[in-house]
Amino acid sequence: MAIDETREFVPVSIALITVSDTRSPENDTSGDILAERIAGDGHHLAERTIVKDDAEAIAAQLREWSDDPNIDAVITTGGTGLTGRDVTPEAFDMVKDKDIPGFGELFRWISFDLIGTSTIQSRACAVLAGSTYIFALPGSNGAVKDGWDRILREQLDSRNRPCNFVQLMPRLNER
Repeated sequence: MAIDETREFVPVSIALITVSDTRSPENDTSGDILAERIAGDGHHLAERTIVKDDAEAIAAQLREWSDDPNIDAVITTGGTGLTGRDVTPEAFDMVKDKDIPGFGELFRWISFDLIGTSTIQSRACAVLAGSTYIFALPGSNGAVKDGWDRILREQLDSRNRPCNFVQLMPRLNER
C-alpha cells in the first residue's frame, strides 16, 4: 500500500449487508469483522442489516442505499457461491450501472494464495450504481478479512497512490 501521508484522509460512509437465511445479529461474525474494520480505519458505518438470500430483497436494499446521498459505498457479505440460494451477484445485476470487473479478479487472485483452486467457486464482484460503489464479498470470516485488508482498505483510502476509488467519487455521475 502506498499511503501518501501528505494527502487528507476522507472518511467514506459505508453500509453493510449480510446476505443469509441463517445469520442473526448475534451470530453475524463476518458482518462484525467488517463493521470493526470499517470503523477502525476511520470510516463511518452508515447502516447495517441482514437480508435473506432473495435477489429481489437484496436488490431492493441496494437500490434504497444507492439512492441515499449519505451512503458512498455498500459492502455485502454472503451469497456469492454457486448454490441455488447464492444470488447476490444476480441482485447486483438488477441495480448496476457499471461493472468493476477488476475487484472480483483481484479478490480471486489474492484468495488463490490462501485457498488454492477453491477460489474459483467465489463470485465476488463489484458494481457502480449511480454514484455508489457496491462490493460483494463471500460470507466467510477469512474472505471478508482478505477483501477488506487487501483491497478495500486501500481503495477506500483517499491517500492511497497512485489512485483510489475515493478520488473518483465527485466525478461518478459525469455524463
